[in-house]
Amino acid sequence: METLAQPLTEIKVILFSLQHHALQVLVHAHDSQSFVSFPSRAIQSDLSLEESAQSCLKLFLPAEEIYLEQLYTYSDSKTRQRQHLISIVYFALLPNNKIDLASEQVAWMQVHEQRHFNDAEKEMLEYALRRLRYKLEYTAVGFELLPETFSLTDLQRTYEIILDEALDKRNFRRRILQANIIEPTHYQKKGEGRPATLYQYRSDAVAEIKTRRLFP
Repeated sequence: METLAQPLTEIKVILFSLQHHALQVLVHAHDSQSFVSFPSRAIQSDLSLEESAQSCLKLFLPAEEIYLEQLYTYSDSKTRQRQHLISIVYFALLPNNKIDLASEQVAWMQVHEQRHFNDAEKEMLEYALRRLRYKLEYTAVGFELLPETFSLTDLQRTYEIILDEALDKRNFRRRILQANIIEPTHYQKKGEGRPATLYQYRSDAVAEIKTRRLFP
């Protein structure tokens, strides 16, 4: 009977950021850009799983603090040479003011460009998107994609981009302010028209905020 080799175990990270009015994901290019995959590396025995995921991202990003959460464990027995591959998948969120990359091996790609992924990577991406949208319903995870201060317009656009749907401006502002999870700062955002007040997420805000349900 043929025996299978010991399974390979890796950490894989799906990193989202908002750029150019679109939700983008960090990818590693292969074979002259013919296909891409998410950043990954073998698990390091001297690090925890989360530390391994953080070290994976640090290979490509200068950012120090990145929101990170374990998604699930993906098992693929169809890898080359009949070697079983186990991927422990994380998803991460990066504010749009910290998107500079420290390596030319990776690039940003819109999440809708899924034709560049293999079937396994597509499945991982779809699951990560569902988790992100679901968490938007009951946590403040959307603020992880914004800088420390933001306008109400910036906040609404963040929700609309993630949910892929338009939200009523007046209703959004009224309900997000009633939720009592943000507070105005002394800063303003200048542009066309009147300067817009910049807000920040309240450090003492309750995490379970049912935010998405405020916007039927």
